Amino acid sequence: MTERSSSIGQTRAAGARLARLAAAGDVYSLDGGLGSGKTEFVRGFAGALTDEAQAARVRSPTFSIVNTYLAEKFPIYHFDFYRIEDRREFTSIGLDEYVYGDGVCLIEWGGLFPDVLPDCAKHIKFTDAGESLRIIEADFLF
Repeated sequence: MTERSSSIGQTRAAGARLARLAAAGDVYSLDGGLGSGKTEFVRGFAGALTDEAQAARVRSPTFSIVNTYLAEKFPIYHFDFYRIEDRREFTSIGLDEYVYGDGVCLIEWGGLFPDVLPDCAKHIKFTDAGESLRIIEADFLF
């Protein structure tokens, strides 16, 4: 599936569409350069399942590694692998408990460590095509 987004609102709407289809146990790897729309996509995902206040707090967990947003259907675990330098860090954050748990994992920069992602992980690639255009490509339909 390939989608073109020409605004933050459209990128968030794509995230919201995915949220309506997501189920506990789903893992999504979000890859693309800085500023390509990954966090806005997560903001739309969380906004579709939580209250406005929680959605407004969605930030890339670059330094905390993981942020949790509580939704009625399931918890949302938002990861950022960008600053991880060593695979051993995944043990210290308990990654397996999240990806094999009862929530949904959205992992920014998941492609940096593909070997730690479960086989069931779905992949979404974000490309900044210039002039506010973002290309969102997924290996599944949503």
